[in-house]
Amino acid sequence: MPVNEGMAELSDLLFRTSIGVYAVGMLGFGAEFAFSRLGRVAGSASAVDEAEAVDAADETAAKQAVLVGAAPAGGGEVGTTGPSGGVPGRTDGRTSPAGDGSPRKGAGSAGADGVTPRASVWIGRLAVVLTIVGWATHVGSVVTRAIAADRVPWGNMYEFSSMICLIAVTTFLVLITRQPLRWLGVFVMVPVVLSMGFAGTVLYVAAGPLVPALDSYWLKIHVAGAIISSGVFLVSAVTTVLFLLKDRWESRLAEVASGRAEASRAMRSRGGIVMRLPSSATLDTITYRIIAFAFPIWTFAIIAGAIWAEAAWGRYWGWDPKETWSFITWVIYAAYLHARATAGWRGRRAAAVSLLAFSALFIDYYLVNLVINGLHSYAGI
Repeated sequence: MPVNEGMAELSDLLFRTSIGVYAVGMLGFGAEFAFSRLGRVAGSASAVDEAEAVDAADETAAKQAVLVGAAPAGGGEVGTTGPSGGVPGRTDGRTSPAGDGSPRKGAGSAGADGVTPRASVWIGRLAVVLTIVGWATHVGSVVTRAIAADRVPWGNMYEFSSMICLIAVTTFLVLITRQPLRWLGVFVMVPVVLSMGFAGTVLYVAAGPLVPALDSYWLKIHVAGAIISSGVFLVSAVTTVLFLLKDRWESRLAEVASGRAEASRAMRSRGGIVMRLPSSATLDTITYRIIAFAFPIWTFAIIAGAIWAEAAWGRYWGWDPKETWSFITWVIYAAYLHARATAGWRGRRAAAVSLLAFSALFIDYYLVNLVINGLHSYAGI
């Protein structure tokens, strides 16, 4: 069937529009995060099961215990751990119990005392609206691409990248409907915007029919599973990096509290991006839950791929580069979950395994498709 050129052009226009809207939403999240105390509320017990978070952070809890009443040399309070044991500096307890960063009735609007400024709250809400608009535009791009090519819209790396980013944004939007995690927006949208920009320039190919090897109903099953899990794993990589930054900051603050180091300017002024993140224990738990959700989907994708390989090539497994790196990724993520469940690996060790697993996924997607030749070389560029 010939390509519907009108729909193909509309798809490209919607794709570029979604990047622009996402970018503006990203700036909105960044503005809210920079000028409010939203990150401090996100670490509260309402965000994550408190019992699990405390159990997941023996080392972090020990650090935070030192921080209570800590003050830098030269006077002035560095910040105390709030009721949640999360982020230093929150002692007034005047934010709304919903944890969305909005002040309670009668609370002030200045950020100096730890209360979220009303303007910042509205900026954050506007950023969510923009993200939803961008998501809807992105969905329109995917749907019109499918109509234009008369097939599922994930037959090459451009389309695959678009779908992974769509799943990552969907994951974020679902998370903020369940927990007060709006602070995560800027950190998720940065890799999404960069990935979509790379896909729309370097990886872009015009809409067209599938290569014969991909023309199978298994494309709808196997690749769909890989897309969903990859998009969710992207969010887990973001929270892992944030955990490492926050954990390092807490360690530094513990050294300041014990007199082994001097407080930085950000610590003295209660500013800085890392300071406004939730506690490292909260971030560690969020990462674990995201990976635990995505891992079974990745497992299903590998199994479905093996069945498709048997139908296409007469064998279930042949150690093709794509198969090999997919299996390596699976093993490392399985090791992450196993180590947490049996050996009690949490904190930095678990984070290292999480980043190693995502690095393997990155190699599996980009290097194997673009550099290494194999049976799965369907980049389309």
